[in-house]
Amino acid sequence: MPVNPTIQFYLNQFQNQLSTTYDQLDPFELRRQEDAMMTRFQHKEHVHEVEERVIVLPDRSLPIRIYRSGRTIAPALVYYHGGGYVTGSLDTHDAICRTIANEADCTVISVGYRLAPEHKFPTAVYDSYETLVWIADHTSELQIDAERLAVGGDSAGGTLATVCALMAIERGRPLVMHQLLFYPVTGTEENLPLSLIDYANGYLLDEGLIRWFQQQYFHDESELMHPYASPIFSDHLGDLPPTTLLTAEYDPLRDLGRAYANKLISLGVPVMYQNYDGLIHGFVNYYTYVPEARRAVKEAAQSLGHAFHTQKTRP
Repeated sequence: MPVNPTIQFYLNQFQNQLSTTYDQLDPFELRRQEDAMMTRFQHKEHVHEVEERVIVLPDRSLPIRIYRSGRTIAPALVYYHGGGYVTGSLDTHDAICRTIANEADCTVISVGYRLAPEHKFPTAVYDSYETLVWIADHTSELQIDAERLAVGGDSAGGTLATVCALMAIERGRPLVMHQLLFYPVTGTEENLPLSLIDYANGYLLDEGLIRWFQQQYFHDESELMHPYASPIFSDHLGDLPPTTLLTAEYDPLRDLGRAYANKLISLGVPVMYQNYDGLIHGFVNYYTYVPEARRAVKEAAQSLGHAFHTQKTRP
Protein backbone atom coordinates (compact mmCIF):
# COMPACT_ATOMS: atom_id res chain seq x y z
CA MET A 1 0.00 0.00 0.00
CA PRO A 2 1.17 3.61 -0.49
CA VAL A 3 2.62 5.76 2.26
CA ASN A 4 -0.06 6.88 4.69
CA PRO A 5 -1.50 10.13 3.21
CA THR A 6 -1.04 12.13 6.40
CA ILE A 7 2.58 11.06 6.62
CA GLN A 8 3.06 11.80 2.92
CA PHE A 9 1.77 15.32 3.51
CA TYR A 10 4.30 15.64 6.32
CA LEU A 11 7.08 14.39 4.03
CA ASN A 12 6.09 16.88 1.33
CA GLN A 13 6.17 19.74 3.83
CA PHE A 14 9.55 18.91 5.31
CA GLN A 15 11.50 17.36 2.46
CA ASN A 16 13.30 20.64 1.71
CA GLN A 17 13.83 21.70 5.33
CA LEU A 18 16.79 19.41 5.96
CA SER A 19 19.83 20.03 3.80
CA THR A 20 21.03 16.99 1.87
CA THR A 21 24.62 18.26 2.17
CA TYR A 22 25.09 16.50 5.44
CA ASP A 23 28.69 17.61 5.86
CA GLN A 24 27.25 21.08 6.56
CA LEU A 25 24.60 19.86 9.01
CA ASP A 26 24.98 21.23 12.53
CA PRO A 27 24.01 18.57 15.09
CA PHE A 28 23.12 21.15 17.72
CA GLU A 29 20.85 23.07 15.37
CA LEU A 30 19.21 19.84 14.22
CA ARG A 31 18.65 18.91 17.87
CA ARG A 32 17.08 22.30 18.56
CA GLN A 33 14.81 22.12 15.52
CA GLU A 34 13.64 18.57 16.19
CA ASP A 35 12.98 19.28 19.86
CA ALA A 36 10.87 22.31 18.92
CA MET A 37 8.96 20.50 16.19
CA MET A 38 8.35 17.25 18.04
CA THR A 39 7.19 18.86 21.25
CA ARG A 40 4.91 21.30 19.42
CA PHE A 41 2.68 18.68 17.82
CA GLN A 42 2.29 16.22 20.67
CA HIS A 43 -1.06 15.42 22.22
CA LYS A 44 -0.30 14.52 25.81
CA GLU A 45 -2.64 12.12 27.52
CA HIS A 46 -3.37 12.61 31.18
CA VAL A 47 -1.56 10.17 33.45
CA HIS A 48 -1.97 9.72 37.17
CA GLU A 49 1.40 11.24 38.06
CA VAL A 50 4.54 12.54 36.34
CA GLU A 51 7.71 12.97 38.36
CA GLU A 52 10.99 14.57 37.30
CA ARG A 53 14.12 13.26 38.94
CA VAL A 54 17.88 13.44 38.59
CA ILE A 55 19.70 10.26 39.51
CA VAL A 56 23.29 10.19 40.69
CA LEU A 57 25.57 7.62 39.10
CA PRO A 58 29.23 7.09 40.07
CA ASP A 59 30.67 9.86 37.86
CA ARG A 60 27.65 11.78 36.55
CA SER A 61 24.00 12.67 37.03
CA LEU A 62 21.24 11.93 34.54
CA PRO A 63 17.60 13.06 34.30
CA ILE A 64 14.74 10.60 34.28
CA ARG A 65 10.99 11.16 34.02
CA ILE A 66 8.57 8.79 35.74
CA TYR A 67 5.01 8.25 34.50
CA ARG A 68 2.72 6.42 36.92
CA SER A 69 -0.62 4.99 35.85
CA GLY A 70 -1.91 4.92 39.41
CA ARG A 71 -1.19 1.32 40.32
CA THR A 72 0.61 0.59 43.59
CA ILE A 73 3.81 -1.42 43.09
CA ALA A 74 3.37 -1.42 39.33
CA PRO A 75 5.31 -3.23 36.61
CA ALA A 76 7.71 -0.85 34.90
CA LEU A 77 9.05 -0.12 31.43
CA VAL A 78 12.41 1.65 31.21
CA TYR A 79 12.17 3.66 27.97
CA TYR A 80 14.99 5.01 25.79
CA HIS A 81 14.10 7.67 23.22
CA GLY A 82 15.20 7.60 19.60
CA GLY A 83 17.05 10.24 17.62
CA GLY A 84 20.15 8.61 16.15
CA TYR A 85 22.01 9.11 19.45
CA VAL A 86 22.20 12.80 18.49
CA THR A 87 18.70 14.22 18.93
CA GLY A 88 15.68 13.43 21.10
CA SER A 89 14.97 14.08 24.76
CA LEU A 90 12.58 13.38 27.59
CA ASP A 91 10.34 16.08 26.10
CA THR A 92 10.26 14.78 22.52
CA HIS A 93 9.00 11.39 23.72
CA ASP A 94 6.74 12.60 26.50
CA ALA A 95 3.52 11.71 24.68
CA ILE A 96 4.52 8.16 23.79
CA CYS A 97 5.54 7.44 27.39
CA ARG A 98 2.20 8.71 28.65
CA THR A 99 0.29 6.50 26.22
CA ILE A 100 2.28 3.39 27.08
CA ALA A 101 1.77 4.01 30.81
CA ASN A 102 -1.98 4.21 30.30
CA GLU A 103 -2.38 1.42 27.75
CA ALA A 104 -0.10 -1.08 29.52
CA ASP A 105 -1.25 0.03 33.00
CA CYS A 106 2.33 0.36 34.16
CA THR A 107 4.97 2.83 35.26
CA VAL A 108 7.19 4.16 32.47
CA ILE A 109 10.61 5.60 33.29
CA SER A 110 12.12 7.64 30.47
CA VAL A 111 15.92 7.98 30.47
CA GLY A 112 17.82 11.13 29.50
CA TYR A 113 21.07 9.54 28.33
CA ARG A 114 23.87 11.75 27.01
CA LEU A 115 24.02 12.50 23.28
CA ALA A 116 26.60 12.62 20.51
CA PRO A 117 28.70 14.25 19.20
CA GLU A 118 29.59 15.51 22.68
CA HIS A 119 29.44 11.96 24.02
CA LYS A 120 30.39 9.29 21.51
CA PHE A 121 30.00 5.50 21.58
CA PRO A 122 29.65 3.79 24.00
CA THR A 123 28.57 6.61 26.35
CA ALA A 124 24.85 6.22 25.62
CA VAL A 125 25.13 2.48 26.20
CA TYR A 126 26.64 2.80 29.66
CA ASP A 127 24.32 5.67 30.61
CA SER A 128 21.37 3.46 29.64
CA TYR A 129 22.54 0.29 31.35
CA GLU A 130 23.69 1.96 34.57
CA THR A 131 20.38 3.79 34.80
CA LEU A 132 18.60 0.46 34.42
CA VAL A 133 20.69 -0.95 37.28
CA TRP A 134 19.95 2.12 39.40
CA ILE A 135 16.22 1.66 38.81
CA ALA A 136 16.45 -2.02 39.73
CA ASP A 137 18.26 -1.05 42.94
CA HIS A 138 15.55 1.47 43.87
CA THR A 139 12.37 -0.44 43.08
CA SER A 140 10.88 0.04 46.55
CA GLU A 141 11.50 3.78 46.45
CA LEU A 142 10.06 3.99 42.93
CA GLN A 143 7.07 1.80 43.84
CA ILE A 144 7.69 -0.66 41.03
CA ASP A 145 7.71 -4.45 40.91
CA ALA A 146 11.30 -5.71 40.76
CA GLU A 147 10.15 -8.94 39.07
CA ARG A 148 8.28 -7.16 36.28
CA LEU A 149 10.88 -4.85 34.77
CA ALA A 150 10.96 -4.35 30.99
CA VAL A 151 13.03 -2.26 28.60
CA GLY A 152 11.87 -0.47 25.48
CA GLY A 153 12.61 2.25 22.99
CA ASP A 154 12.35 3.48 19.42
CA SER A 155 15.04 3.53 16.74
CA ALA A 156 18.41 4.16 18.45
CA GLY A 157 16.51 3.92 21.73
CA GLY A 158 15.30 0.47 20.71
CA THR A 159 18.92 -0.49 20.15
CA LEU A 160 19.86 0.79 23.60
CA ALA A 161 16.96 -1.15 25.11
CA THR A 162 17.97 -4.51 23.65
CA VAL A 163 21.66 -3.85 24.35
CA CYS A 164 20.75 -3.17 27.99
CA ALA A 165 18.90 -6.49 28.10
CA LEU A 166 22.01 -8.19 26.70
CA MET A 167 24.29 -6.44 29.20
CA ALA A 168 21.98 -7.55 32.01
CA ILE A 169 22.47 -11.14 30.83
CA GLU A 170 26.25 -10.72 30.57
CA ARG A 171 26.56 -9.15 34.01
CA GLY A 172 23.89 -11.11 35.79
CA ARG A 173 21.62 -8.20 36.65
CA PRO A 174 19.03 -6.86 36.62
CA LEU A 175 16.32 -9.29 35.58
CA VAL A 176 14.59 -8.00 32.42
CA MET A 177 11.35 -9.84 31.63
CA HIS A 178 10.35 -8.24 28.30
CA GLN A 179 11.61 -5.88 25.62
CA LEU A 180 9.45 -3.53 23.54
CA LEU A 181 11.28 -2.43 20.40
CA PHE A 182 10.05 0.06 17.81
CA TYR A 183 12.12 -0.26 14.57
CA PRO A 184 15.44 -0.78 16.40
CA VAL A 185 18.82 -0.36 14.70
CA THR A 186 20.17 -3.87 15.21
CA GLY A 187 22.85 -4.27 12.55
CA THR A 188 22.77 -6.76 9.72
CA GLU A 189 24.40 -10.04 8.76
CA GLU A 190 23.52 -9.36 5.11
CA ASN A 191 25.60 -7.28 2.72
CA LEU A 192 22.78 -4.84 1.95
CA PRO A 193 19.18 -5.54 2.99
CA LEU A 194 16.55 -4.74 0.36
CA SER A 195 14.84 -2.04 2.44
CA LEU A 196 18.10 -0.07 2.60
CA ILE A 197 18.03 0.01 -1.20
CA ASP A 198 14.31 0.51 -1.87
CA TYR A 199 13.80 3.26 0.73
CA ALA A 200 17.22 4.89 0.70
CA ASN A 201 15.72 8.28 -0.16
CA GLY A 202 12.43 10.12 0.20
CA TYR A 203 11.18 8.75 3.52
CA LEU A 204 12.68 11.23 6.01
CA LEU A 205 15.38 8.89 7.29
CA ASP A 206 17.57 8.49 4.23
CA GLU A 207 20.90 6.89 3.42
CA GLY A 208 22.86 10.11 3.88
CA LEU A 209 21.28 10.91 7.22
CA ILE A 210 21.96 7.39 8.51
CA ARG A 211 25.64 7.80 7.65
CA TRP A 212 25.67 11.27 9.23
CA PHE A 213 24.24 9.93 12.50
CA GLN A 214 26.88 7.20 12.50
CA GLN A 215 29.63 9.75 12.02
CA GLN A 216 28.38 11.78 14.97
CA TYR A 217 28.14 8.81 17.34
CA PHE A 218 30.95 6.44 16.39
CA HIS A 219 34.68 7.09 16.42
CA ASP A 220 35.17 4.93 13.31
CA GLU A 221 33.31 2.36 11.22
CA SER A 222 34.84 -0.60 13.06
CA GLU A 223 32.63 0.17 16.05
CA LEU A 224 29.55 -0.62 13.96
CA MET A 225 30.37 -4.32 14.36
CA HIS A 226 30.41 -4.18 18.16
CA PRO A 227 27.43 -6.00 19.74
CA TYR A 228 26.64 -2.86 21.75
CA ALA A 229 26.14 -1.06 18.41
CA SER A 230 24.78 -3.96 16.35
CA PRO A 231 23.23 -6.38 18.84
CA ILE A 232 22.56 -9.02 16.17
CA PHE A 233 26.22 -9.97 16.62
CA SER A 234 25.85 -10.72 20.33
CA ASP A 235 26.55 -14.23 21.63
CA HIS A 236 23.68 -13.92 24.12
CA LEU A 237 20.67 -13.43 21.84
CA GLY A 238 19.14 -16.77 22.77
CA ASP A 239 18.96 -15.68 26.41
CA LEU A 240 16.94 -12.54 25.71
CA PRO A 241 13.45 -12.24 27.22
CA PRO A 242 10.21 -12.36 25.21
CA THR A 243 10.08 -9.50 22.75
CA THR A 244 7.60 -7.22 21.03
CA LEU A 245 9.17 -5.78 17.86
CA LEU A 246 7.52 -3.42 15.38
CA THR A 247 8.75 -2.20 12.02
CA ALA A 248 7.36 0.09 9.30
CA GLU A 249 6.87 -0.69 5.61
CA TYR A 250 8.67 2.39 4.26
CA ASP A 251 11.62 2.33 6.65
CA PRO A 252 15.13 1.73 5.26
CA LEU A 253 15.86 -0.11 8.52
CA ARG A 254 12.79 -2.37 8.23
CA ASP A 255 14.69 -5.46 7.15
CA LEU A 256 17.21 -5.05 9.98
CA GLY A 257 14.40 -5.23 12.51
CA ARG A 258 12.78 -8.16 10.75
CA ALA A 259 16.07 -10.05 10.61
CA TYR A 260 16.60 -9.44 14.32
CA ALA A 261 13.13 -10.76 15.11
CA ASN A 262 13.75 -13.85 12.96
CA LYS A 263 17.13 -14.41 14.60
CA LEU A 264 15.57 -14.32 18.07
CA ILE A 265 12.80 -16.69 16.97
CA SER A 266 15.37 -19.13 15.53
CA LEU A 267 17.10 -19.16 18.92
CA GLY A 268 13.88 -19.90 20.79
CA VAL A 269 13.01 -16.42 22.04
CA PRO A 270 9.24 -15.73 21.98
CA VAL A 271 8.67 -12.78 19.63
CA MET A 272 5.57 -10.82 18.67
CA TYR A 273 6.65 -9.19 15.39
CA GLN A 274 4.50 -6.88 13.32
CA ASN A 275 5.31 -4.79 10.25
CA TYR A 276 2.91 -1.87 9.72
CA ASP A 277 1.93 -1.00 6.16
CA GLY A 278 2.01 2.61 5.02
CA LEU A 279 4.18 3.87 7.90
CA ILE A 280 7.73 5.22 7.95
CA HIS A 281 10.62 5.23 10.39
CA GLY A 282 9.79 7.37 13.40
CA PHE A 283 6.05 6.75 13.39
CA VAL A 284 5.81 6.84 17.19
CA ASN A 285 6.46 10.57 16.90
CA TYR A 286 3.43 11.03 14.60
CA TYR A 287 0.98 8.77 16.34
CA THR A 288 -1.08 11.58 17.85
CA TYR A 289 -2.34 12.63 14.39
CA VAL A 290 -1.89 9.47 12.31
CA PRO A 291 -4.56 6.91 13.31
CA GLU A 292 -2.63 3.97 11.84
CA ALA A 293 0.47 4.91 13.85
CA ARG A 294 -1.65 5.32 16.95
CA ARG A 295 -3.08 1.84 16.43
CA ALA A 296 0.46 0.44 16.17
CA VAL A 297 1.54 2.16 19.39
CA LYS A 298 -1.54 0.97 21.25
CA GLU A 299 -1.14 -2.59 20.02
CA ALA A 300 2.48 -2.57 21.15
CA ALA A 301 1.55 -1.19 24.56
CA GLN A 302 -1.20 -3.77 24.92
CA SER A 303 1.30 -6.51 24.08
CA LEU A 304 3.53 -5.18 26.85
CA GLY A 305 0.60 -5.04 29.26
CA HIS A 306 -0.32 -8.62 28.41
CA ALA A 307 3.27 -9.69 29.12
CA PHE A 308 3.27 -7.88 32.46
CA HIS A 309 0.11 -9.63 33.57
CA THR A 310 0.65 -13.15 32.17
CA GLN A 311 4.33 -13.74 31.64
CA LYS A 312 6.22 -15.59 34.34
CA THR A 313 9.58 -14.17 35.34
CA ARG A 314 12.58 -16.21 34.37
CA PRO A 315 14.62 -17.97 37.08
